[in-house]
Amino acid sequence: MGTEISEPLIVDKKDIDGGGVELERIPEWKEQITIRGLAVSALLGALFCIITHKLNLTVGIIPSLNVGAGLLGFFFVKSWTGFLTKLGFQVSPFTKQENTVIQTCVVACYGLAFSGGFGTYMIAMDERTYQLIGADYPGNRAEDIKNPGLGWMTGFLFVVSFLGLFSLVPLRKVMVMDYKLTYPSGTATAMLINSFHTNTGAELAGKQVKCLGKYLSISLVWSCFKWFFSGIGDSCGFDNFPSFGLTLFKNTFYFDFSPTYVGCGLICPHIVNCSVLLGAIISWGFLWPFISAHAGDWYPSGLESNDFKGLYGYKVFIAIALILGDGLYNLIKIVYITVKEIYNKSTKQSKLPIVNEVIDGESSKGLAEQRKRDEVFLKDRIPTWFAASGYVALAAISTATIPIIFPPLKWYLVLISYIIAPALAFCNSYGAGLTDWSLTSTYGKIGLFIIASLVGNNGGVIAGLAACGVMMSIVSTAADLMQDLKTGYLTLSSAKSMFVSQIVGTAMGCVIAPLTFWLFWTAFDIGSPDGPYKAPYAVIFREMAILGIEGFSELPKHCLALCCGFFVGALVVNLLRDATPKKVSQFIPIPMAMAIPFYIGAYFAVDMFVGTVILYVWERINRRDADDYAGAVASGLICGDGIWTIPSAILSIFRIDPPICMYFGPSLSS
Repeated sequence: MGTEISEPLIVDKKDIDGGGVELERIPEWKEQITIRGLAVSALLGALFCIITHKLNLTVGIIPSLNVGAGLLGFFFVKSWTGFLTKLGFQVSPFTKQENTVIQTCVVACYGLAFSGGFGTYMIAMDERTYQLIGADYPGNRAEDIKNPGLGWMTGFLFVVSFLGLFSLVPLRKVMVMDYKLTYPSGTATAMLINSFHTNTGAELAGKQVKCLGKYLSISLVWSCFKWFFSGIGDSCGFDNFPSFGLTLFKNTFYFDFSPTYVGCGLICPHIVNCSVLLGAIISWGFLWPFISAHAGDWYPSGLESNDFKGLYGYKVFIAIALILGDGLYNLIKIVYITVKEIYNKSTKQSKLPIVNEVIDGESSKGLAEQRKRDEVFLKDRIPTWFAASGYVALAAISTATIPIIFPPLKWYLVLISYIIAPALAFCNSYGAGLTDWSLTSTYGKIGLFIIASLVGNNGGVIAGLAACGVMMSIVSTAADLMQDLKTGYLTLSSAKSMFVSQIVGTAMGCVIAPLTFWLFWTAFDIGSPDGPYKAPYAVIFREMAILGIEGFSELPKHCLALCCGFFVGALVVNLLRDATPKKVSQFIPIPMAMAIPFYIGAYFAVDMFVGTVILYVWERINRRDADDYAGAVASGLICGDGIWTIPSAILSIFRIDPPICMYFGPSLSS
């Protein structure tokens, strides 16, 4: 698990421009946060919020967009400073510290589009999800409905999203310097930003930006072209193209020409994409046709496609079983690793994955860089009393406010959540530092089950979903902060500027994430099982809350046995992944990824597999080009499709429909 960095992350000025300056000047923390940086952060935050919402409301897979954020932040500020310089204005230089602040701000902003629950717990409260499950379904009460509203969603995010930032700040030195946790994504981001601010790195970054812009334009034009053929309803256009024939099309196996999903396939690891496709083949290729053949025996025939007493129930609950099995295994694994490594540390036998310092002929240079990083990281301290008092004050405000927004979630339940939350935030942040795996949704589901079962029939669904939101917000922002502090440590950015940019980015997200979601909510039919924005996790999260109250009594015939089988299967597959050698485990699928198409369909799995095939062939032809440009191509495809969402939504709001419906059906016999 250890990551050895044999090249210095800090570049000498004399290496760059031949000057005699031994080390670069480190800007003060206030200089690292600029107006232009915040403006770029808000712009990119809005764009990535839209992309995150689109992915959340369609398939629920959110790839890392950090490369795109870093590249676009570098491009916008560099372009702006270059333009002003040509006009004769004197501008302050664009430093890697400012670049890091922008990256941190953007990630904090669009992170709330995920942890804010716009595709999960928050939308699970709405009337559409209630109707999908069925008014006569036990535990699904009409009183447990809270439709999305711009006011209460924004207020809820403001009262829950900042606590995670204060919960672990006092442990920043322990996590980053003493334990030397790798935070692989944070380290990779730091190396990327450091490379931008060298001559050779800036040249490559310029080429990557051009590549991103090229594929963004192609994706935007293609998405616009597709719109003209998408007609009225959900059965027209390239999104419903029977690529492999009408029989497979009925089982959702088709390529829908989505740049977003192909881009996701380019970003996500090969094993993730192959796991998604395997899950689609098992479910839509074999399991659902097999269960459908028993209609009239296992469940009543003639039911609607979204009736939980029929095939729909099997789809949802088996997907839940896989997700919970995978989540439980990884939670136990991370807790075990955390306890073991802390014990090893305390007994001076630490085996923590660390960034190994290179001690060789240039050892003095390496040690100087190490001391400089430590000095900068510790220079601008965030007082422990400030973090503690901030957490207590915010917890008090939140404890008083949340029961007003969600009356079934009593104040003492909120208070208990905030008492135990820092411990869970530490576990999640420590685990992310070791493995790069954040279990935010798993901790949220634990809170959901516990609170829903405690409250019971009288409001347990709303209380459980709201508690899920509280827990997800804290553990997610705490892990993000520690990862960004690691990035700041390696780019010589002030810890105080990192903390402030996280707060500013979170505040932006509290406003931008609900506004961009409202664009989708107003323009599209969110939650329709036959539409493009199915919001798949809304039904799953509401069913989990009901499950916490009612138990398993209302499941269709043999559904519980199948759920138990897939739950155990998820545990066994994960165990095999950890127990077998790497050359074998790299080919063992990931149950969490397999679960997603069980409920949604196979079409996006086909798209992602196309992306992974393109990347695989590209790596075989030219590995270096693939490493340098795959992230830029993927980000361009995703961003272009995401940008088209804005004019598409505006056209939909003004009831301007596409002029053509391209539809495919069987040929008529003479």
